Amino acid sequence: MNKALRLVLVDDTERELGALRDALLAAGFEVIAEVDSAFALADVVARLEPDAVIVDTDSPSRDVLEHIAVMHQDAPRPIVMFTDDGSEARIKEAIRAGVTAYVVDGLSPARLRPVLDVAIARFDEERKLRNELADTRQQLLDRKIIDRAKGLLMKRRNIDEDAAYQLLRKTAMTRGQKLAEVARQLVEATELLG
Repeated sequence: MNKALRLVLVDDTERELGALRDALLAAGFEVIAEVDSAFALADVVARLEPDAVIVDTDSPSRDVLEHIAVMHQDAPRPIVMFTDDGSEARIKEAIRAGVTAYVVDGLSPARLRPVLDVAIARFDEERKLRNELADTRQQLLDRKIIDRAKGLLMKRRNIDEDAAYQLLRKTAMTRGQKLAEVARQLVEATELLG
């Protein structure tokens, strides 16, 4: 990576962040903010739009995980968590909250770049899959509304399915709208009129 990654560093430990900050800077990252409480995390991430978030914690508390989940929902970013807690339950909770990489027992400066690279690649792949899923869901919803609108036209005008589809298509083209939007308008108008 040529451009220095911009990071937000979250401190949820009793120890100083100096060693982690120094290791990140030495590895070529830019630490744009340090947050001493996950409470402010969502606001900081929304405002600064970092490339990734690093969380240093002894063991992620429920509060920390809840704030990560809120941030992940509002402004998703790759999240790398360095922790001493290797319990299976905590790992699962962290992943569900949106943590991309969960690193247990120590921080080796030599491992920082590969860990962040993997976390970002994994995050990008998951985002791509989420987008594909959302697109597929929308296509299914659109298909259902188009089929419903065709059914209404077939019944109301006493025409076959192909003629109903062509009428919807022609109306969409004339109005410069998507076929699904014209179908949605027809269904809503029919429901309104009874």
